[in-house]
Amino acid sequence: MSSILVRLVCGLLFAAMALGAVVHPPTNLTQGLSMLLPGVMLLNYAIKGPRRSLVPKKPAPAPSPAPTDSGSIQS
Repeated sequence: MSSILVRLVCGLLFAAMALGAVVHPPTNLTQGLSMLLPGVMLLNYAIKGPRRSLVPKKPAPAPSPAPTDSGSIQS
């Protein structure tokens, strides 16, 4: 449930930034690029959603069986 809420908030923030860029366009290229970067990051997060872990966890190795004594004595 919380990931849906985060994605919704990011989508709304992106829409507000895009609307702000349309209503008040940037004066130069540098300002336009600086507005574009956070907008793209918000849009990416809104589309893909939060990632739990980038590196998958490896399963723990199976414990090796302890050597058992067969009961025979070798001399």
